[in-house]
Amino acid sequence: MQYRDLILGVLMAIAASAIGSFIFIEFVAGLDFMNGFLFYKSHGLLGKIITLGAALNLIIFFILLKYNKDLMARGVILGTIILTAITLLI
Repeated sequence: MQYRDLILGVLMAIAASAIGSFIFIEFVAGLDFMNGFLFYKSHGLLGKIITLGAALNLIIFFILLKYNKDLMARGVILGTIILTAITLLI
């Protein structure tokens, strides 16, 4: 049952990174999501956008620690490591 919290933390990290990337492309870059996604992918900057989106993981991590959800916080760290590996491959 404890691994459910770990997996939930990983999914939270991936979702937060996707939301952060969406927010960056939509509001900071001023492009719509699909055109911005394709633009950054064609210029080889998609990994950097994913990294900027992963900044929300830091906020989630500290919120989970405040509420003593240590295993979920560990899942957020694992999700961030997975996103780092994906970013290196892109």
